[in-house]
Amino acid sequence: MILELDSVRKSYGRFEALAGLSVSVAPGAVGLLGPNGAGKSTLIKALLGLVALSSGSAKVLGLDVRRDASAIRERIGYMPEDDCNLAGLPGVQSVAMAGELAGLPARTALRRAHEILDLVWLAEERYRPVETYSTGMRQRIKLAQALIHAPKLVFLDEPTDGLDPAGRVRMLRLIRSLVDKHGLSVVLSTHILSDVEQICDAALILGRGRLLMYDTIARLQESVEPGLSLRSAGEIRPLAETLAAAGHRVDVLSPESAFLHGHGDLATAVLAAAHSSGVSLRELAKSRNSLEDIYLEAVRATSDPVPAGAAPHSAPATREAP
Repeated sequence: MILELDSVRKSYGRFEALAGLSVSVAPGAVGLLGPNGAGKSTLIKALLGLVALSSGSAKVLGLDVRRDASAIRERIGYMPEDDCNLAGLPGVQSVAMAGELAGLPARTALRRAHEILDLVWLAEERYRPVETYSTGMRQRIKLAQALIHAPKLVFLDEPTDGLDPAGRVRMLRLIRSLVDKHGLSVVLSTHILSDVEQICDAALILGRGRLLMYDTIARLQESVEPGLSLRSAGEIRPLAETLAAAGHRVDVLSPESAFLHGHGDLATAVLAAAHSSGVSLRELAKSRNSLEDIYLEAVRATSDPVPAGAAPHSAPATREAP
């Protein structure tokens, strides 16, 4: 396992950022998901040794975060959300400096910097000052800094933030290649669910410092309940309330999406309810296997109340994914 957490808690005064988190995370690419305030940043900082846990135990690559903090930092890389470069330094020196800070000798760090810049498609830009780089180039040089010392595990914080569609695809392919071609494990913290669905092997969802769900993407997408996924052009709640009043079980997942549980000819009931409630439908689908739906349902259970007449559908908190 790359991560092993047992009853991990972190409090700031009365606020509990991590509330008894227990999970074992398998190697590969793992998406770390959750709304703002879910505990994602606190968890990463704790695993990096930047904040001390209030209680519980945590291991990274089999090493204890309290006793083996230095050894952990030698084996992991971290790509922060914000830029962390000194003005005036060319790309190759910026990456080499990160290598020296990670403990590499200066000559080794410089050699590795050239190699890593080739890997992240910045070979031709290596001597340009970093502040002249585009957003996509700055994201890739942060990734290079995280990889310079050949870590076994890399934490990536919003790696596609600010990228255009082409740059995002390029970055995602690069991240996946780290797993498939170079044998690294990756923890991808992001708000972009499609990024996780596209390149990750598993997803770990947090809410209010607690584990809401952890499993492989494949298994999550296979756990489909009978029913219909509904998406509206506007507010979907009037439609959900109309269906609930008619005796149907409905989960409102977001302002514009819901799930109708059940078997049989549900489409006819939905269309009739949409007509009577004045709601325009954008999508009516039998499956409920998108990561977005899974995520919204898991998070909804910790935040928004269930609408009148609708029964809650709890998300399982699986500790291990094979």
